[in-house]
Amino acid sequence: MSRTPPKGLTLIVALMTMIGPFTVDTYLPSFPAIEAEYGVSRALLSQSLASYLIAFALSTLVLGPLTDRLGRRLVITGSLVFYVAASIGCAMADNYSTFMLFRLMQGAAAGGGLVAGRSMIRDVFNPRDAQRAMAQVMMLFAIAPAIAPIIGGWLHDAFGWHAVFYFLALYSALVLLLVLVRIPETLAPESRQSFHPVNVARVYGRTLVHRRFQSLAFIVACYFGGMFLYIAGAPTVIYDYLQLGSDDFSLLFIPMVAGMSAGAWISGRYAQRWPRERNIRLALTMMSLGALANLAQALWLAPTPLSVITPLVLYTFGIGIAMPAMMILSLDCFPHNRGTASAMQGFVQMVGNALITSIAVPLLSPQASYMAAGQVILVTIALLIWWRLPPLEPE
Repeated sequence: MSRTPPKGLTLIVALMTMIGPFTVDTYLPSFPAIEAEYGVSRALLSQSLASYLIAFALSTLVLGPLTDRLGRRLVITGSLVFYVAASIGCAMADNYSTFMLFRLMQGAAAGGGLVAGRSMIRDVFNPRDAQRAMAQVMMLFAIAPAIAPIIGGWLHDAFGWHAVFYFLALYSALVLLLVLVRIPETLAPESRQSFHPVNVARVYGRTLVHRRFQSLAFIVACYFGGMFLYIAGAPTVIYDYLQLGSDDFSLLFIPMVAGMSAGAWISGRYAQRWPRERNIRLALTMMSLGALANLAQALWLAPTPLSVITPLVLYTFGIGIAMPAMMILSLDCFPHNRGTASAMQGFVQMVGNALITSIAVPLLSPQASYMAAGQVILVTIALLIWWRLPPLEPE
Protein backbone atom coordinates (compact mmCIF):
# COMPACT_ATOMS: atom_id res chain seq x y z
CA MET A 1 0.00 0.00 0.00
CA SER A 2 1.60 3.24 -1.10
CA ARG A 3 -0.31 5.85 0.91
CA THR A 4 -3.54 6.71 2.74
CA PRO A 5 -6.50 6.32 0.35
CA PRO A 6 -7.86 9.73 -0.70
CA LYS A 7 -11.35 10.47 0.63
CA GLY A 8 -13.97 9.76 -1.99
CA LEU A 9 -11.63 7.69 -4.16
CA THR A 10 -13.95 4.68 -4.38
CA LEU A 11 -16.94 6.83 -5.33
CA ILE A 12 -15.07 8.81 -7.97
CA VAL A 13 -13.53 5.67 -9.48
CA ALA A 14 -17.04 4.21 -9.68
CA LEU A 15 -18.31 7.36 -11.41
CA MET A 16 -15.46 7.10 -13.91
CA THR A 17 -16.16 3.46 -14.67
CA MET A 18 -19.84 4.27 -15.20
CA ILE A 19 -18.91 6.26 -18.31
CA GLY A 20 -18.44 3.00 -20.23
CA PRO A 21 -21.91 1.52 -19.65
CA PHE A 22 -23.48 4.96 -20.03
CA THR A 23 -21.88 5.25 -23.47
CA VAL A 24 -23.12 1.78 -24.42
CA ASP A 25 -26.64 1.84 -22.98
CA THR A 26 -28.05 5.37 -23.01
CA TYR A 27 -28.53 5.45 -26.77
CA LEU A 28 -30.13 2.00 -27.10
CA PRO A 29 -33.71 3.34 -26.78
CA SER A 30 -32.91 5.78 -29.61
CA PHE A 31 -31.93 3.09 -32.12
CA PRO A 32 -35.11 3.42 -34.24
CA ALA A 33 -34.82 7.21 -34.36
CA ILE A 34 -31.11 7.19 -35.27
CA GLU A 35 -31.74 4.54 -37.93
CA ALA A 36 -34.49 6.72 -39.42
CA GLU A 37 -32.45 9.94 -39.35
CA TYR A 38 -29.37 8.44 -40.98
CA GLY A 39 -31.21 5.93 -43.18
CA VAL A 40 -29.30 2.91 -41.85
CA SER A 41 -30.34 -0.59 -40.79
CA ARG A 42 -30.33 -2.02 -37.25
CA ALA A 43 -27.38 -4.23 -38.17
CA LEU A 44 -25.38 -1.25 -39.47
CA LEU A 45 -26.17 0.91 -36.46
CA SER A 46 -25.10 -1.94 -34.18
CA GLN A 47 -21.65 -1.56 -35.71
CA SER A 48 -21.41 1.85 -34.02
CA LEU A 49 -21.40 -0.06 -30.76
CA ALA A 50 -18.86 -2.58 -32.01
CA SER A 51 -16.64 0.24 -33.29
CA TYR A 52 -16.80 1.99 -29.93
CA LEU A 53 -15.76 -1.21 -28.16
CA ILE A 54 -12.87 -1.89 -30.55
CA ALA A 55 -11.55 1.67 -30.16
CA PHE A 56 -11.92 1.32 -26.41
CA ALA A 57 -9.97 -1.93 -26.41
CA LEU A 58 -7.14 -0.67 -28.60
CA SER A 59 -6.75 2.61 -26.72
CA THR A 60 -6.32 0.83 -23.40
CA LEU A 61 -3.13 -0.74 -24.74
CA VAL A 62 -1.62 2.76 -24.95
CA LEU A 63 -3.33 4.26 -21.92
CA GLY A 64 -2.25 1.46 -19.58
CA PRO A 65 1.51 1.96 -19.98
CA LEU A 66 0.93 5.73 -19.93
CA THR A 67 -0.64 5.47 -16.48
CA ASP A 68 2.45 3.56 -15.30
CA ARG A 69 4.70 6.30 -16.68
CA LEU A 70 2.85 9.64 -16.36
CA GLY A 71 0.63 8.73 -13.43
CA ARG A 72 -3.04 7.89 -13.11
CA ARG A 73 -4.39 11.42 -12.71
CA LEU A 74 -2.93 12.96 -15.87
CA VAL A 75 -4.22 10.14 -18.05
CA ILE A 76 -7.68 10.40 -16.51
CA THR A 77 -7.96 14.16 -17.04
CA GLY A 78 -6.70 14.01 -20.63
CA SER A 79 -9.05 11.15 -21.49
CA LEU A 80 -12.07 12.91 -20.00
CA VAL A 81 -11.40 16.13 -21.91
CA PHE A 82 -11.18 14.13 -25.15
CA TYR A 83 -14.36 12.22 -24.26
CA VAL A 84 -16.34 15.44 -23.69
CA ALA A 85 -15.36 16.69 -27.15
CA ALA A 86 -16.22 13.36 -28.80
CA SER A 87 -19.65 13.23 -27.15
CA ILE A 88 -20.51 16.70 -28.40
CA GLY A 89 -19.33 15.60 -31.85
CA CYS A 90 -21.75 12.64 -31.80
CA ALA A 91 -24.62 14.94 -30.89
CA MET A 92 -23.82 17.35 -33.73
CA ALA A 93 -22.99 14.77 -36.45
CA ASP A 94 -25.02 15.41 -39.60
CA ASN A 95 -24.39 12.02 -41.26
CA TYR A 96 -23.71 8.45 -40.20
CA SER A 97 -20.04 8.46 -41.20
CA THR A 98 -19.34 11.46 -38.98
CA PHE A 99 -21.34 9.89 -36.17
CA MET A 100 -19.24 6.73 -36.46
CA LEU A 101 -16.01 8.75 -36.36
CA PHE A 102 -16.99 10.42 -33.10
CA ARG A 103 -18.13 7.08 -31.64
CA LEU A 104 -14.62 5.80 -32.35
CA MET A 105 -13.22 8.85 -30.57
CA GLN A 106 -15.52 8.20 -27.61
CA GLY A 107 -14.19 4.65 -27.41
CA ALA A 108 -10.58 5.82 -27.58
CA ALA A 109 -11.16 8.20 -24.67
CA ALA A 110 -13.45 6.15 -22.43
CA GLY A 111 -10.79 3.62 -21.43
CA GLY A 112 -8.63 6.07 -19.47
CA GLY A 113 -10.83 6.21 -16.40
CA LEU A 114 -11.40 2.47 -16.31
CA VAL A 115 -7.73 1.50 -16.61
CA ALA A 116 -6.39 4.16 -14.27
CA GLY A 117 -9.23 3.80 -11.77
CA ARG A 118 -8.58 0.09 -11.18
CA SER A 119 -4.88 0.83 -10.78
CA MET A 120 -5.60 3.60 -8.27
CA ILE A 121 -7.57 1.20 -6.09
CA ARG A 122 -4.71 -1.29 -6.00
CA ASP A 123 -2.13 1.51 -5.52
CA VAL A 124 -3.52 2.50 -2.14
CA PHE A 125 -5.14 -0.65 -0.71
CA ASN A 126 -3.76 -4.02 0.36
CA PRO A 127 -5.24 -7.07 -1.45
CA ARG A 128 -8.12 -7.76 0.97
CA ASP A 129 -9.12 -4.10 1.30
CA ALA A 130 -8.70 -3.67 -2.44
CA GLN A 131 -11.22 -6.44 -3.07
CA ARG A 132 -13.67 -4.76 -0.72
CA ALA A 133 -13.10 -1.37 -2.37
CA MET A 134 -13.45 -2.94 -5.81
CA ALA A 135 -16.72 -4.53 -4.68
CA GLN A 136 -17.98 -1.10 -3.63
CA VAL A 137 -16.97 0.24 -7.04
CA MET A 138 -18.86 -2.65 -8.66
CA MET A 139 -21.99 -1.95 -6.62
CA LEU A 140 -22.03 1.66 -7.80
CA PHE A 141 -20.86 0.81 -11.31
CA ALA A 142 -23.70 -1.68 -11.65
CA ILE A 143 -26.22 1.13 -11.30
CA ALA A 144 -25.16 2.52 -14.68
CA PRO A 145 -26.61 -0.21 -16.95
CA ALA A 146 -29.90 0.05 -15.04
CA ILE A 147 -30.37 3.80 -15.20
CA ALA A 148 -28.61 4.47 -18.52
CA PRO A 149 -31.43 3.26 -20.81
CA ILE A 150 -34.00 4.93 -18.53
CA ILE A 151 -32.17 8.25 -18.77
CA GLY A 152 -31.71 7.70 -22.50
CA GLY A 153 -35.41 6.99 -22.96
CA TRP A 154 -36.42 10.09 -21.01
CA LEU A 155 -34.01 12.32 -22.90
CA HIS A 156 -35.04 10.81 -26.23
CA ASP A 157 -38.76 11.33 -25.56
CA ALA A 158 -38.28 14.87 -24.24
CA PHE A 159 -35.58 16.29 -26.49
CA GLY A 160 -34.65 13.77 -29.18
CA TRP A 161 -31.70 11.40 -29.45
CA HIS A 162 -29.10 14.19 -29.76
CA ALA A 163 -29.73 15.07 -26.10
CA VAL A 164 -28.38 11.67 -25.07
CA PHE A 165 -24.88 12.61 -26.23
CA TYR A 166 -25.06 16.08 -24.70
CA PHE A 167 -25.88 14.31 -21.43
CA LEU A 168 -22.77 12.12 -21.80
CA ALA A 169 -20.65 15.24 -22.35
CA LEU A 170 -22.09 16.91 -19.25
CA TYR A 171 -21.69 13.84 -17.07
CA SER A 172 -18.05 13.31 -18.04
CA ALA A 173 -17.32 17.01 -17.51
CA LEU A 174 -18.67 16.75 -13.96
CA VAL A 175 -16.54 13.66 -13.30
CA LEU A 176 -13.51 15.55 -14.62
CA LEU A 177 -14.21 18.36 -12.15
CA LEU A 178 -14.39 15.88 -9.25
CA VAL A 179 -11.07 14.33 -10.24
CA LEU A 180 -9.37 17.72 -10.44
CA VAL A 181 -10.73 18.84 -7.07
CA ARG A 182 -10.62 15.64 -4.99
CA ILE A 183 -8.14 13.07 -6.31
CA PRO A 184 -4.34 13.40 -6.00
CA GLU A 185 -1.87 11.22 -7.83
CA THR A 186 -1.68 7.70 -6.32
CA LEU A 187 1.33 6.36 -8.24
CA ALA A 188 4.51 6.94 -6.25
CA PRO A 189 7.36 8.57 -8.24
CA GLU A 190 9.67 5.63 -7.59
CA SER A 191 7.06 3.26 -9.07
CA ARG A 192 6.91 4.95 -12.47
CA GLN A 193 7.88 2.79 -15.43
CA SER A 194 9.50 3.57 -18.75
CA PHE A 195 7.26 4.34 -21.72
CA HIS A 196 9.98 3.46 -24.20
CA PRO A 197 8.44 1.29 -26.95
CA VAL A 198 10.90 -1.53 -26.26
CA ASN A 199 10.00 -1.60 -22.57
CA VAL A 200 6.26 -1.39 -23.28
CA ALA A 201 6.53 -4.21 -25.82
CA ARG A 202 8.51 -6.28 -23.32
CA VAL A 203 5.87 -5.82 -20.59
CA TYR A 204 3.02 -6.65 -22.97
CA GLY A 205 4.99 -9.64 -24.16
CA ARG A 206 5.15 -10.86 -20.57
CA THR A 207 1.37 -10.47 -20.17
CA LEU A 208 0.83 -12.48 -23.36
CA VAL A 209 2.92 -15.43 -22.15
CA HIS A 210 1.80 -15.26 -18.51
CA ARG A 211 -0.52 -18.26 -18.46
CA ARG A 212 -2.33 -17.38 -15.23
CA PHE A 213 -2.95 -13.75 -16.25
CA GLN A 214 -4.26 -14.69 -19.68
CA SER A 215 -6.45 -17.40 -18.18
CA LEU A 216 -7.99 -14.91 -15.75
CA ALA A 217 -8.51 -12.35 -18.54
CA PHE A 218 -10.27 -14.89 -20.77
CA ILE A 219 -12.45 -16.12 -17.90
CA VAL A 220 -13.70 -12.57 -17.34
CA ALA A 221 -14.21 -11.99 -21.07
CA CYS A 222 -16.28 -15.17 -21.37
CA TYR A 223 -18.58 -14.85 -18.40
CA PHE A 224 -19.01 -11.10 -18.85
CA GLY A 225 -19.73 -11.78 -22.51
CA GLY A 226 -22.64 -13.97 -21.43
CA MET A 227 -24.23 -10.88 -19.89
CA PHE A 228 -23.12 -8.49 -22.62
CA LEU A 229 -24.92 -10.67 -25.16
CA TYR A 230 -28.14 -9.42 -23.58
CA ILE A 231 -26.92 -5.85 -23.16
CA ALA A 232 -25.93 -5.46 -26.82
CA GLY A 233 -29.01 -7.42 -27.85
CA ALA A 234 -31.34 -5.41 -25.59
CA PRO A 235 -33.19 -3.71 -28.49
CA THR A 236 -34.00 -7.14 -29.90
CA VAL A 237 -35.00 -8.54 -26.50
CA ILE A 238 -37.24 -5.56 -25.69
CA TYR A 239 -38.72 -4.77 -29.10
CA ASP A 240 -38.85 -8.21 -30.74
CA TYR A 241 -38.99 -10.92 -28.07
CA LEU A 242 -41.11 -9.12 -25.47
CA GLN A 243 -42.95 -6.70 -27.81
CA LEU A 244 -42.32 -3.76 -25.48
CA GLY A 245 -41.47 -0.10 -26.10
CA SER A 246 -38.61 2.36 -25.63
CA ASP A 247 -39.70 3.14 -22.05
CA ASP A 248 -39.45 -0.50 -21.00
CA PHE A 249 -35.69 -1.06 -21.05
CA SER A 250 -35.72 -0.71 -17.27
CA LEU A 251 -37.62 -4.00 -17.04
CA LEU A 252 -34.50 -5.74 -18.35
CA PHE A 253 -31.70 -3.64 -16.92
CA ILE A 254 -32.84 -2.86 -13.36
CA PRO A 255 -33.23 -6.53 -12.26
CA MET A 256 -29.95 -7.51 -13.94
CA VAL A 257 -28.14 -4.69 -12.19
CA ALA A 258 -29.82 -5.49 -8.87
CA GLY A 259 -28.41 -8.99 -9.18
CA MET A 260 -24.92 -7.67 -9.92
CA SER A 261 -25.06 -5.19 -7.03
CA ALA A 262 -26.19 -7.90 -4.61
CA GLY A 263 -23.33 -10.13 -5.75
CA ALA A 264 -20.81 -7.30 -5.34
CA TRP A 265 -22.13 -6.68 -1.83
CA ILE A 266 -21.57 -10.34 -0.97
CA SER A 267 -18.04 -10.16 -2.39
CA GLY A 268 -17.19 -7.07 -0.33
CA ARG A 269 -18.92 -8.35 2.81
CA TYR A 270 -16.92 -11.58 2.87
CA ALA A 271 -13.64 -10.31 1.38
CA GLN A 272 -11.91 -10.68 4.76
CA ARG A 273 -13.37 -14.15 5.47
CA TRP A 274 -13.47 -16.08 2.22
CA PRO A 275 -10.49 -16.84 0.00
CA ARG A 276 -10.87 -15.20 -3.41
CA GLU A 277 -10.88 -18.64 -5.03
CA ARG A 278 -13.96 -19.60 -2.98
CA ASN A 279 -15.72 -16.43 -4.11
CA ILE A 280 -15.05 -17.27 -7.72
CA ARG A 281 -16.17 -20.90 -7.43
CA LEU A 282 -19.47 -19.75 -5.92
CA ALA A 283 -19.83 -17.11 -8.62
CA LEU A 284 -19.27 -19.53 -11.48
CA THR A 285 -21.80 -21.92 -9.96
CA MET A 286 -24.42 -19.13 -9.84
CA MET A 287 -23.68 -18.15 -13.43
CA SER A 288 -23.93 -21.74 -14.64
CA LEU A 289 -27.29 -22.23 -12.95
CA GLY A 290 -28.56 -18.95 -14.37
CA ALA A 291 -27.42 -19.79 -17.90
CA LEU A 292 -29.01 -23.26 -17.79
CA ALA A 293 -32.27 -21.84 -16.45
CA ASN A 294 -32.19 -19.22 -19.19
CA LEU A 295 -31.80 -21.88 -21.86
CA ALA A 296 -34.63 -23.92 -20.36
CA GLN A 297 -37.07 -21.01 -20.35
CA ALA A 298 -36.12 -20.03 -23.90
CA LEU A 299 -36.82 -23.57 -25.11
CA TRP A 300 -40.01 -24.34 -23.22
CA LEU A 301 -41.70 -21.13 -22.02
CA ALA A 302 -43.40 -18.28 -23.85
CA PRO A 303 -41.31 -15.09 -23.54
CA THR A 304 -42.52 -12.85 -20.73
CA PRO A 305 -40.56 -10.30 -18.68
CA LEU A 306 -40.58 -12.69 -15.70
CA SER A 307 -39.41 -15.77 -17.59
CA VAL A 308 -36.74 -13.95 -19.60
CA ILE A 309 -35.29 -11.77 -16.85
CA THR A 310 -35.29 -14.04 -13.78
CA PRO A 311 -32.45 -16.32 -14.99
CA LEU A 312 -30.43 -13.28 -16.02
CA VAL A 313 -30.66 -11.93 -12.46
CA LEU A 314 -29.09 -15.13 -11.13
CA TYR A 315 -26.39 -14.88 -13.80
CA THR A 316 -25.51 -11.27 -12.96
CA PHE A 317 -25.53 -12.11 -9.24
CA GLY A 318 -22.65 -14.46 -10.00
CA ILE A 319 -20.84 -11.77 -12.01
CA GLY A 320 -21.10 -9.36 -9.07
CA ILE A 321 -19.48 -11.90 -6.76
CA ALA A 322 -16.69 -12.75 -9.21
CA MET A 323 -15.57 -9.41 -10.63
CA PRO A 324 -13.83 -7.76 -7.63
CA ALA A 325 -11.82 -10.90 -6.82
CA MET A 326 -10.96 -11.52 -10.47
CA MET A 327 -9.69 -7.96 -10.92
CA ILE A 328 -7.39 -8.21 -7.89
CA LEU A 329 -6.07 -11.64 -8.93
CA SER A 330 -5.29 -10.26 -12.40
CA LEU A 331 -3.56 -7.08 -11.22
CA ASP A 332 -1.47 -8.99 -8.70
CA CYS A 333 0.11 -10.99 -11.52
CA PHE A 334 2.06 -7.78 -12.34
CA PRO A 335 2.41 -5.68 -9.16
CA HIS A 336 4.96 -3.33 -10.78
CA ASN A 337 2.90 -2.76 -13.95
CA ARG A 338 -0.68 -2.61 -12.75
CA GLY A 339 -1.69 -0.02 -15.34
CA THR A 340 -0.46 -2.23 -18.16
CA ALA A 341 -2.09 -5.32 -16.61
CA SER A 342 -5.38 -3.45 -16.21
CA ALA A 343 -5.13 -2.33 -19.83
CA MET A 344 -4.56 -5.84 -21.14
CA GLN A 345 -7.40 -7.20 -19.04
CA GLY A 346 -9.69 -4.46 -20.36
CA PHE A 347 -8.48 -5.08 -23.91
CA VAL A 348 -9.35 -8.78 -23.81
CA GLN A 349 -12.76 -8.05 -22.29
CA MET A 350 -13.62 -5.30 -24.75
CA VAL A 351 -12.49 -7.31 -27.78
CA GLY A 352 -14.75 -10.07 -26.54
CA ASN A 353 -17.63 -7.62 -26.19
CA ALA A 354 -16.98 -6.25 -29.69
CA LEU A 355 -17.03 -9.75 -31.17
CA ILE A 356 -20.27 -10.50 -29.38
CA THR A 357 -21.82 -7.26 -30.66
CA SER A 358 -20.68 -7.59 -34.25
CA ILE A 359 -20.92 -11.37 -34.71
CA ALA A 360 -22.78 -13.17 -31.95
CA VAL A 361 -25.76 -10.82 -31.58
CA PRO A 362 -26.63 -10.75 -35.33
CA LEU A 363 -26.21 -14.55 -35.55
CA LEU A 364 -28.05 -15.47 -32.35
CA SER A 365 -30.77 -12.82 -32.08
CA PRO A 366 -33.26 -14.42 -34.55
CA GLN A 367 -34.35 -16.81 -31.77
CA ALA A 368 -34.29 -16.47 -27.98
CA SER A 369 -33.03 -20.04 -27.62
CA TYR A 370 -29.97 -19.22 -29.74
CA MET A 371 -28.99 -16.35 -27.45
CA ALA A 372 -29.51 -18.50 -24.35
CA ALA A 373 -27.37 -21.28 -25.86
CA GLY A 374 -24.65 -18.71 -26.58
CA GLN A 375 -24.64 -17.72 -22.92
CA VAL A 376 -24.32 -21.37 -21.83
CA ILE A 377 -21.36 -21.86 -24.17
CA LEU A 378 -19.56 -18.77 -22.86
CA VAL A 379 -19.91 -19.65 -19.17
CA THR A 380 -18.90 -23.26 -19.92
CA ILE A 381 -15.66 -22.01 -21.48
CA ALA A 382 -15.05 -19.85 -18.39
CA LEU A 383 -15.57 -22.89 -16.15
CA LEU A 384 -13.17 -25.03 -18.14
CA ILE A 385 -10.43 -22.39 -18.01
CA TRP A 386 -10.94 -21.90 -14.25
CA TRP A 387 -10.55 -25.62 -13.57
CA ARG A 388 -7.19 -25.51 -15.38
CA LEU A 389 -6.01 -22.18 -13.87
CA PRO A 390 -2.20 -22.14 -13.55
CA PRO A 391 -0.60 -21.12 -10.21
CA LEU A 392 0.78 -17.64 -9.64
CA GLU A 393 4.18 -17.12 -11.27
CA PRO A 394 6.78 -14.71 -9.84
CA GLU A 395 6.94 -11.44 -11.80
